[in-house]
Amino acid sequence: MKEKNEYILGTERAELHRLGLQHQVWSGEARRGWEIAEFTEGQTILDLGCGPGYCTKELAYIVGQQGKVIGVDQSKHFIDHLQKGIELDGLENVDLQCVSFDDMELEEQSLDGIYHRWALAWIDNPQYIISRLSEALKPGGVIVSHEYYDWSIFQTEPKLPALNHAIKTAYSSFENSDGEINIGKHLPRMFQEVGLEVISQRTISKVGYNYDLAWQWPKSFLEIYIPKLMESEALDPKQVEDALSELIELEDLPGASICCPLMCEVVAVKA
Repeated sequence: MKEKNEYILGTERAELHRLGLQHQVWSGEARRGWEIAEFTEGQTILDLGCGPGYCTKELAYIVGQQGKVIGVDQSKHFIDHLQKGIELDGLENVDLQCVSFDDMELEEQSLDGIYHRWALAWIDNPQYIISRLSEALKPGGVIVSHEYYDWSIFQTEPKLPALNHAIKTAYSSFENSDGEINIGKHLPRMFQEVGLEVISQRTISKVGYNYDLAWQWPKSFLEIYIPKLMESEALDPKQVEDALSELIELEDLPGASICCPLMCEVVAVKA
């Protein structure tokens, strides 16, 4: 059953699996950012847009029983999934809020750290949310952000016509949404405007090759999102069928590759 205000890729079982796969690809990058931020035992950390909680649970082990992780997501499906997971794992240091970012409850100067990944690209008021995050950070608190820097470089080699058209259509759908898909390039300025000091930033690029893990991440995205472009009438059924057929064909081509959207990491501290 579809949720109201559902995430752009949905919240069904297939998306839970895709997000788990995605976390396997990106967990190392997340830990590198957490190390820069010095997330550690006893801290209170917000996982903004926690989804089904792959990062939330890792952070809960990092902060330990003397610390706390707050997970915020507006998807009840994801929050329910995460609640079951933390109960099975015996994690008693996780608080969950099933609300929009506008409605999340954060006390001023209550957080030692914040982590978010692909959270700010989908909202229409990121500067307001960033100002709220800044207010909630303690002096010395750190935010680690992983967002898209340039989605438009997403491409395959070789380029196959129907699949290439579907990828470009996907990008257009994001550009025409209320959010800013490439918000990562704006984060340093946006953080500085609320008094946060950027202490580290880098771009992160990934290229997947036939059947490796980095390939499975964009493949799983395309398998779920291309049919949704038919639902919105951005693509017709034949275009969807051809694109998915070419995705299968691409995987069997020797030397084929997928250049993933360019990501960035921005780490900032509150003075």
